[in-house]
Amino acid sequence: MKHYCEDWLHEWCYENGWTDLYVERNLYWAFPPGAVMPEPLPPKVLQSIKAEKGLSREEKLWSLGAVILTVVAAILSYFYRSPMPLGLAFAFAAVTVGLLEVEED
Repeated sequence: MKHYCEDWLHEWCYENGWTDLYVERNLYWAFPPGAVMPEPLPPKVLQSIKAEKGLSREEKLWSLGAVILTVVAAILSYFYRSPMPLGLAFAFAAVTVGLLEVEED
């Protein structure tokens, strides 16, 4: 799951003189000012971007999906008098929360 919108990262790179942003899975590399080798974007920068901008589009979609699935599962559990839909919704929400965790380097 992408935790950062590439436009946010390009914006930060442009403002701070970094060039040629390269994204490899969940690693973000760019050339610092005056450098000849790319370096990973500093984790503190990524944290500040995340704090300022909030959730990415993909994160919002997964979160909304978990909420909608939980509501539908609650309704189905009531009508079918079975806890299975809620169990499946719980499993999906647990996976979603795990995916929303930003990996620290």
